[in-house]
Amino acid sequence: MRQGLGTQLRHLIELLDGAVQQAYVDAGLGYRPRYTPVMRVLAQQGCATIGQLASMAGITQPAATQTVALMKKEGLLLVAASDDDGRQRVVRLSPKGEAMLPRLRACWSATRHAADSLDTELEFPLSVCLAQAITALERHGFGERIREAGQQADKGPD
Repeated sequence: MRQGLGTQLRHLIELLDGAVQQAYVDAGLGYRPRYTPVMRVLAQQGCATIGQLASMAGITQPAATQTVALMKKEGLLLVAASDDDGRQRVVRLSPKGEAMLPRLRACWSATRHAADSLDTELEFPLSVCLAQAITALERHGFGERIREAGQQADKGPD
């Protein structure tokens, strides 16, 4: 039986995230893969608002908010009201988060090499395929595609 797209994607994420999580454990880091987009932005930018983090990390604002809350709880981030607009929160790495960066960068490098290795084994590099899929879905969302397919099915055969 052919697995559906959602099932395949969840299984792929389980395979990838499980291995990456284990690499962090092996490096002695109390760190989750979902933190990486936020950590990378803050390592490069120094500080950012939640909205800026979401935009620069390529994640949704709710995902950025949830991730920041988890990272703050673990002592990796400092969050304070913006000097310019007290309604906005500015996020930066805590001393604990800063101290993790050298070991994280080593893990990220190993992960990048592993991803490159995987790409060489595939007919189409996964990284390229994913980038193309994301671009196509940003142009024409999956929800729209489902509605269009439903409308076609409702019309029946010609």
